[in-house]
Amino acid sequence: MKLKENITQKKLRGGYYTPQKLANYITELTLKNDMRILEPSCGDGSFLRSIKKMLGHSNYNIEKIDAVEYIEEEANKSKKVLEDIDNAQVINDDFYNFYVNCKEKYNLIIGNPPYIRYQYLTTFQREKQAEVLIKNKMKSNKLINSWVFFLVACIELLEKNGKIAFVIPAEIMQVAYAEDLRKYLSKHLSKITIISFNELLFEDAEQEVVVLIGTKKDKEKECLISNSLYDNLNDFIKEYDENNLKYEKILTNDKWTRYYLNEDENNVIEDIKKDKRFRRIGDIGLVNVGITTGNNDYFSLDDNYVKKYDLKKYTKPLIGRSSQTHGLVFNEDDWNKNVSKGVKAYLLTINENVNVEDMSKEQQEYIKIGEDNEENKGYKCRIRKKWYSVPSIWIPDAFLLRRSNIYPKFVLNGIDAVSTDTMHRIKIKEKYDNKKILLSYYNSISFAFTELCGRSYGGGVLEILPKEAENIIIPNIDDMDEQNVNRLVEILDDNIRNKKDIRDAINIMDKEILEDYLGISTNTINMYRKIWKTLNERRMNRK
Repeated sequence: MKLKENITQKKLRGGYYTPQKLANYITELTLKNDMRILEPSCGDGSFLRSIKKMLGHSNYNIEKIDAVEYIEEEANKSKKVLEDIDNAQVINDDFYNFYVNCKEKYNLIIGNPPYIRYQYLTTFQREKQAEVLIKNKMKSNKLINSWVFFLVACIELLEKNGKIAFVIPAEIMQVAYAEDLRKYLSKHLSKITIISFNELLFEDAEQEVVVLIGTKKDKEKECLISNSLYDNLNDFIKEYDENNLKYEKILTNDKWTRYYLNEDENNVIEDIKKDKRFRRIGDIGLVNVGITTGNNDYFSLDDNYVKKYDLKKYTKPLIGRSSQTHGLVFNEDDWNKNVSKGVKAYLLTINENVNVEDMSKEQQEYIKIGEDNEENKGYKCRIRKKWYSVPSIWIPDAFLLRRSNIYPKFVLNGIDAVSTDTMHRIKIKEKYDNKKILLSYYNSISFAFTELCGRSYGGGVLEILPKEAENIIIPNIDDMDEQNVNRLVEILDDNIRNKKDIRDAINIMDKEILEDYLGISTNTINMYRKIWKTLNERRMNRK
């Protein structure tokens, strides 16, 4: 985590301003006659310029415009935009203050709320954010960004049948902490339109964004959602037509990435969840984060360091990254290969019962090097009973890569290895055959659920957290013939070790495991291949 003093002022105030072309088009889509408009974080006035432009080219009558901006310099720029418009004002204040004192209801709230992480908010802002979220039956925690508060507060200020149009981070679609928000939106909005992009819209930020347009409910009814995807802003402006959008009911609290799919595909997802031939990874074991050392550079060692400082007795074989796993089972040959390449293939695992004075001269020297370099003053190290003793060292049955490209590797542990937090640790319940559990992950259905359960970032990275990994659906092959299992594992292992196209191996697994062994229809398997392909390509094609 970056310290506050090392963050740019732009990031501290969440100031990534909306491209004017995008602001113009969102305004064009949502502005109607006789509206009361709120822009809760107007910055230098992108959306206000769009509104003014439309007023100048039409017969729109605007009842009032209220705009709020925290930074005085930016507020003054926005005041100049609105200076010749009647019933329009820019308020230079914290939106939290404006919200608390606001008695107005608006029928259009439009803008790009600031993306400020919790730790960069003031104490007052944190308190107000927590109050609003808790009041609306949402959890408040340190993961929640300021834009979540803005969205919830603005929906409160929206009149029935009013419209909200926000540019917000795409994490609303997929992160676990936004589950309460998704539930809130589906409860209070009758229609939600999500517009997503393959290209990043903000040149100076890696944040992937979506446009959310919502209509506030006037009575209790189901919420409809549509999710459309465009390559870039120009394609959105050229191709978008609300009349051609397909809406479907929000029936679950799942991540909204599923709404990149069609209704039939979403139905088959629900069908497999209920199918007794399948289960969750969480049903067969525990997924936990890898070892948090607090300083991987110090605690991860290569063979030269281990020998030089006599540390072998205090180390365990280490997997530090995906490229070090090689195949489907991480065995002694794989580890020795890493050692011979000079990889940091050992993890320093000194038990806290071991005292420095009981160590050899060389071992004591390595501890002293850490202290001389102030490695012991890092947060994770300094809060330990003994700074050099890494906690939570246990041997997992398998590993699952936390961040991946095409797919996350699921690898069996063949030599009592450990991993840093680049890999998740999996403990499989004793009653299950580890090799069968491993094999059951490699198929189109499980790969599709991996995409659905995880979250993607700019650049095509797929990240999956432990609780998300536990929700991945895998087939039950407990009774599969041992000889067949070994044969299929060999096929997979050969594919992975020799860096072949994983789709070739998955085609074999789909046929022999899903179709021949479980009796899943060819049509269902093909649908899941398409689901996996759709979600995977959308992520991988991100520019």
